Amino acid sequence: MVTPSDKIWMDGTFVDWNEASVHVLTHSLHYGLGAFEGIRCYEGTAASAIFRLHEHVERLFESAHIIMMNVPYSQKDVAEAIVETVRINKLKSCYIRPLLYVGHGEMGLYHGNNPVKLAIAAWSWGTYLGEEGLVQGIRAKVSSFTRHHVNVAMTRAKVSGYYVNSILAKCEAKHAGYDEALLLDTEGYVAEGAGENVFLVKNGVLKTTPLTSILEGITRNSILELAREKNIPVSEERFTRDALYVADEAFFTGTAAEVAPVRSIDDRQVGTGKRGPVTTLLQQSFFDIVRGQDPSHAHWLTPV
Repeated sequence: MVTPSDKIWMDGTFVDWNEASVHVLTHSLHYGLGAFEGIRCYEGTAASAIFRLHEHVERLFESAHIIMMNVPYSQKDVAEAIVETVRINKLKSCYIRPLLYVGHGEMGLYHGNNPVKLAIAAWSWGTYLGEEGLVQGIRAKVSSFTRHHVNVAMTRAKVSGYYVNSILAKCEAKHAGYDEALLLDTEGYVAEGAGENVFLVKNGVLKTTPLTSILEGITRNSILELAREKNIPVSEERFTRDALYVADEAFFTGTAAEVAPVRSIDDRQVGTGKRGPVTTLLQQSFFDIVRGQDPSHAHWLTPV
């Protein structure tokens, strides 16, 4: 359950959590056209800080541009509103959800005359795949649902309606007793998790799927940068599900999932069935940075 905070920012005004409502004929509610971000704020050794805020805001605007939504705010305005939302709710660590949506006005598929609205909420939220999963690893299942084709949905955009695909895959995996789903692209290659990017380690090389049919994850980019700094060979290439079966290690990355090891896929144990050394190194490096214990990437953090 979401733990309510005090206020939600809605089009420049803070309203009480329980009063943050929209009209039932809100266009995005009917047709799914909206863009959103998931952002984390971490409590650090000196202060709380938002992880890669400006990159998230930039991606939000890029998503809106791709789907032809005209944002009535500047990126600077939105970044400042996000910081203020965390601050006014007195949250030391939290998950932040900015949502651009098409308001009510005309119905029908063309939305050009309807207003574009922005809401920003923040609330306390722990580890998405469980604290135990960060250490012991999770169980994943290849979904019967395929990741969107690039000529069906523009996969570089983080669009609300696209996540019906992810919801179906996630529900299928959970109902079958697994922790997370793994989606293939339309050619049968591994794409991503229901809400995460995926990595494998084989013979010391870190591999992840290229930006063909996946969302360009900000945590994904961070892990790639950290790996290169630590002289871990990195390759962005397509691979099949059986490459994951025989990998030495595998893990998911994402704002919600953070860096989550995968211990088995389709009931095949991955590596030793435990969090591997490369995963452990990158996971620890990531958490040291976001919690302010490693100042080497202080530019990734925006103090609240």
